[in-house]
Amino acid sequence: MGFTIGGIRELRQTARRGRRLGRPQNPVSCAVAEYTALWGWAVVPGARAVRDAGRYVCSCGAPACPEPGAHPLAAVPEVPAGTAPVEADRAWGDVPGAALLLPTGRSFDVVDVPEDVARRALVRLERMGLPVGPVALTPHGRAWFLVAPGAAAELPGLLARTGCDAVGPDLRCLGRGGYITAPPSDLGGLGPVRWLRPPTPPTAGRPPEARLLLGTLLRLARRPSAVHP
Repeated sequence: MGFTIGGIRELRQTARRGRRLGRPQNPVSCAVAEYTALWGWAVVPGARAVRDAGRYVCSCGAPACPEPGAHPLAAVPEVPAGTAPVEADRAWGDVPGAALLLPTGRSFDVVDVPEDVARRALVRLERMGLPVGPVALTPHGRAWFLVAPGAAAELPGLLARTGCDAVGPDLRCLGRGGYITAPPSDLGGLGPVRWLRPPTPPTAGRPPEARLLLGTLLRLARRPSAVHP
């Protein structure tokens, strides 16, 4: 699945139909339709952070939720990749207020690094003429590079070859079984996630391999003050 002219046409028709019916354009519903119909990604309804007595708690109701506002809702089906826009809009209408989550390890893995490292890596990668896929920014200063599936499995071997035992919290990969909060949803009450490099037809369906990206990011993450693009 992925980018199709028919998908764009149906998205536009769905938006026009909503305007004729006087329905406000919900940016989250629009994003769900775009992700499933255009980019071929599954979308998972997620819990959200809600303010209670001056602090944020998870809408799942668990008093000690380990991922408040950043995990799938229990017993709520995902919207599969390739779902038509009108069906995606209808499905999301059944879960009002849900956060928009994208599963990792299927269409893509995610490389998670500090935002400043990501920005310097982007400059270096673009100078080298290397492909860069979609990149999202979080409200707490992290960047998520969407790369071809398999990056999470490659990371331990890369660390072994470079003599690293671990990279700590500065660089990690999310593979099968993980999720990221997708734009324009709020992440844990901190603010919305947004795109630094939005998806495009070439990068959404075939995100770049992570090998060179991981090498660049690892060098920058290990020596953030000494390495410059």
